[in-house]
Amino acid sequence: MGITYVLMHSPSVGPATWAPVAARLPGSIVPSLAHVGEAGPPFWPAVAEGVGAAIGGLPADERVVLVAHSNAGLFVPVVVEASPRTVEACVFVDAAVPGRPGPTAVVSPGVLDSLRAMAGADGRLPPWTTWWDGSDVAPMFPDAETRRSVEAEQPRLPLAYYEQRVPAPPGWDDRPCGYVLFADPYATIAAECGWPVEHLPGLHLHQLVAPDAVAEAIRKLSHSG
Repeated sequence: MGITYVLMHSPSVGPATWAPVAARLPGSIVPSLAHVGEAGPPFWPAVAEGVGAAIGGLPADERVVLVAHSNAGLFVPVVVEASPRTVEACVFVDAAVPGRPGPTAVVSPGVLDSLRAMAGADGRLPPWTTWWDGSDVAPMFPDAETRRSVEAEQPRLPLAYYEQRVPAPPGWDDRPCGYVLFADPYATIAAECGWPVEHLPGLHLHQLVAPDAVAEAIRKLSHSG
């Protein structure tokens, strides 16, 4: 019986954000959530169904650890509920943490106002890395090739994706949970979650820059309970 780390990327980006870490966690899987923006509101069932189906393809005796980055953290409760295998642990990596109890807004009212101003006439947002100045984005990547790979996968999500509220069924955190902190904007979440925390100072896509350290932190936290 082995451990499969199910690496959940934010629907704002794509599976490439987890590729270097996946290569260092043998047997891990990165279910693609590239289709989520096409599902129509609410979008969270598409996440739960997609990740649940990927877990369903694993051997029956496989141990499952969910690892979520960024706003994928909000979907952990619905994935736990939808999973056909018992989820043994959850690790949040520079991620949003669901409210207890939910439902939880994907973004704050202030951020939502900014996104509404950014949306095009088709109701969709520009790709995530274009939301900021290029000088702020470049340091998140270890090299130009990695940046091209990540940006090639980015969808133009509907504004409605960010307007949704994601349920958090009770009992989702009745298992070991842990937090890997990279960037200062997530420091308060890490401090208040009440779980073991591994701090690896870096920017929001630090898993691309230091995949060895991030993979080791995930291993450590998944056994912390």
